[in-house]
Amino acid sequence: MLFNSYQFLIFFPVVTILYFVLPHRFRWGMLLVASCAFYMAFIPIYILILFVTIAIDYAAGLFIAGSTGRRRRWYLVASIVATCLVLAVFKYLGFFSGSLAAIAHALGLHYPAKVLNIVLPLGLSFHTFQGLSYVIEVYRGRQKPERHPGIFAVYVMFYPQLVAGPIERPQNLLHQFREAHTFDLARISDGLKLMLWGFFKKVVIADRLAIFVGEVYGAPENHSGLGLGLATVFFAIQIFCDFSGYSDIAIGAAQVMGFKLMTNFNRPYHAASISEFWKRWHISLSTWFRDYLYIPLGGNRVPRWRWQFNLFITFLVSGLWHGANWTFVIWGAIHGFYLIFSIWSQGARERVARVTGLERHRRVRTVVGVITVFVLVCFAWIFFRAENLGQALYIVQHLFVGWQATPGYVGATLAKMGVTGIDLVALGLAVGFMEFVHLRQRNREERHLFAGSRTPVRWVVWYGLVLAIVVMGVFSNNQFIYFQF
Repeated sequence: MLFNSYQFLIFFPVVTILYFVLPHRFRWGMLLVASCAFYMAFIPIYILILFVTIAIDYAAGLFIAGSTGRRRRWYLVASIVATCLVLAVFKYLGFFSGSLAAIAHALGLHYPAKVLNIVLPLGLSFHTFQGLSYVIEVYRGRQKPERHPGIFAVYVMFYPQLVAGPIERPQNLLHQFREAHTFDLARISDGLKLMLWGFFKKVVIADRLAIFVGEVYGAPENHSGLGLGLATVFFAIQIFCDFSGYSDIAIGAAQVMGFKLMTNFNRPYHAASISEFWKRWHISLSTWFRDYLYIPLGGNRVPRWRWQFNLFITFLVSGLWHGANWTFVIWGAIHGFYLIFSIWSQGARERVARVTGLERHRRVRTVVGVITVFVLVCFAWIFFRAENLGQALYIVQHLFVGWQATPGYVGATLAKMGVTGIDLVALGLAVGFMEFVHLRQRNREERHLFAGSRTPVRWVVWYGLVLAIVVMGVFSNNQFIYFQF
């Protein structure tokens, strides 16, 4: 079930009302049934796969907690292998089989295996990682095993973050299903405001930009470098609004019922370095890779070459996690290279700052850093958005071909992308307001931004968002981008 669907407009209030009406001891069961219904609205039979992974991780937690010595490690390894095997079969089997077939064909060899086309269960990577974090934390002794199978199932299947995160740790979420949440009007209001902000970013900005991005990336050979560049910048804004919008709706929906999920985005395009960008973008995933892959590899407490190797491997795996396509692997490799190059060039950049005087102008240096990071991230997004490697390389090769600054040429390029004057004004106002909020936000959350303002100001802002959604929103049930992962 999509958040931006009419079904959810019925599902959400019904589930929320039932949650507060039912006695506390029955709430976990209602949430489990509701989460099953939410997931089965996509492909019903795939819920069996989810049950299998839940059973594996639930049993592994009990076995690990009840064992000592090497047996605990074997149970951990068996659980990780079994869970990842499910992910590999549905997400990567066709990719690796197709890659081997392509290599064999290039070498003039016969490869008899057929490439399998299996529909990927929605959110498989997300709830797989959430289940793995539970097993690993039990093994490390940081989390007691959950002995109630129903509550553990709700932990993995909790509908707001089931298919696209945030990827929660058991220490943060599991205990909340045992707590009795009361009806708190202020908390509910804050949750609804965050949901409203998420819907604004999704249906007003992301889904409208998706139309123009799809037009260009669907046939890049029909567009000039200016069109390709604009579409890439549009996609950078689209994917942020799409994914952070989902996270806002998920976190807000959970908060309405009394659950607190972790923050997943923190103004990533305001980052002045690639390292800072990854501390602000998809925080639940970046910290997952940090804690369960990068640090176990040795992190930065190893020789310099090994540290850089650990960074690069982590981002390669992150790219592969995002999708079974070489474009995602290259996207991860590009970001890995960015981080390694920032280490190599740190001394040179400091010297340039001293020579040019930027060292004494911190704000100017920050602005330069933010612009540089945004350009680098946009370039990497080309490989993320392209349908295949050939298309990505075509866009890169033609990105700086056919640029003209004349108003007529720019207007013709926008028209070819399908962008009208009204579209441009609407998007400009929407993105401008979003950036105004981000600049005002600093360390505060969006739902609290106007809490200190006078009542008429608050009404104008929140009712204005409702009006913008109704008037400017695109209601075509567009899936969220990260559903495919």
